[in-house]
Amino acid sequence: MGSAIATRFLERGRTVHLRDMDPQKLAPLVARGAIAVESVAALTQASDVIITSLNTAEIVEAVLFGADGIAAAAKPGQLFIDMSSIDPKATATLAARLERETGMAYVDAPLSGGAPAALAGRLTLMMGGSPEAVERAKVVLADVAANMTHMGPYGAGQTTKLINQVLCACNFLAVAEATRLALDGGVDAARIPQALAGGRADSRILQEFMGKMAAFDLTPTGRIDNMLKDLEAVQRYAMALRTPMPLTGLVTELHRVMVAAGIGPEDSAAYMKLFDFGTRAA
Repeated sequence: MGSAIATRFLERGRTVHLRDMDPQKLAPLVARGAIAVESVAALTQASDVIITSLNTAEIVEAVLFGADGIAAAAKPGQLFIDMSSIDPKATATLAARLERETGMAYVDAPLSGGAPAALAGRLTLMMGGSPEAVERAKVVLADVAANMTHMGPYGAGQTTKLINQVLCACNFLAVAEATRLALDGGVDAARIPQALAGGRADSRILQEFMGKMAAFDLTPTGRIDNMLKDLEAVQRYAMALRTPMPLTGLVTELHRVMVAAGIGPEDSAAYMKLFDFGTRAA
């Protein structure tokens, strides 16, 4: 995601400073005009707005408050935007600490749409933070997003992203199951999205993925193991709130089955392998 977001910013004429633990990931972006820096602190010193897209709250915390982190070089008035999908409570804690210790503004802006949407400038963003900080963030993120909604204070964006992932994960599996039924029943699954367009069963996932699933097209758009990470965060959050989520519990377990079977790194279209009993696993 970080590469897609940075690519879009470069295409829109933004000055982009980059830092990644794997320098090889930066080479294509540097070739496009990005500036690679040696440390997070150096990136912070060179930037008015710092954006992260990382896997866990622990990694975000290390980037913010590590020895060479953002807080060590931050100045009041800078804006930090976290586009990661992480725990809402951890986000609220990190945001309050960053503001208290540095005077930086913090916006959580997890995304939906994946790399293709970022490259096209049509991400959906769920945003948490103060109204003033969110308005500042919207000006920057307008290059990559078409739908940006302020959901509330710190962490509200992350809570909304968890809800988004519940809906997406359940929908992915439903579409995969329906695709398998279509194939077994002799119906052209590739025509079903057109047939159902505009009806109550329609969805973006149906339109974008039933054809891919029917063709077993595993061109990368999103990883199954990343979805499992988010579903496990949903479970922890729901347990703390004592919110019953029986369907999400089943879907989460099915994701664990897929990751245990070794298809975690594969595209969402690989959900089809659940219904093929290994016949297409090779």
